[in-house]
Amino acid sequence: MITTSEIRKGTTVEVDEHLYQVVAVQHVKTKKSAVYKVKLRDLRAGHIIERSFNAGEKLAAARVERREMQYLYTEDDLLTFMNTETYDQISIAKALLEDALPYLKESDTIQVITYGEEALGVDLPAAVELTITEADPGVKGDTATGATKPATMETGLVVAVPLFINPGDTIKISTETGTYIERTVNA
Repeated sequence: MITTSEIRKGTTVEVDEHLYQVVAVQHVKTKKSAVYKVKLRDLRAGHIIERSFNAGEKLAAARVERREMQYLYTEDDLLTFMNTETYDQISIAKALLEDALPYLKESDTIQVITYGEEALGVDLPAAVELTITEADPGVKGDTATGATKPATMETGLVVAVPLFINPGDTIKISTETGTYIERTVNA
């Protein structure tokens, strides 16, 4: 059990028999008492709710684990991952990973969030490297303005990139904002 003062962003709690991850916490002082307004993401359904808790109220802390796994393949509506230590395989519904799909390539190693033996989702790195499959050619002379053009990645994600980026280039993309960070050197 944890008290409301111990709630932090990223904490996983059980509320009303649902598993939630804390997205944001705001401490609000009223004339009578202090209240914590908390945004919670349902780890099974994916939606976000807002709840208020009185100061000192206790919540059940849920013990989730992050396991390093390799993304193997997609079949129908399931993505299959393999534990890199035990070689056990698990499947996760595509609907649970909707936000992460544009950043996942087969054979990538990522952190899979589990609760007991139930897979709840993935924890993406801050940035991923993807290869550009399609991009319009840059127009000479437009580079001084900091102009961008759309580029399609190998996963289907479309990102605004600088004009000097070409198909075949590998770039680093922020998984939080979905924006271009830098071009990486191709080996």
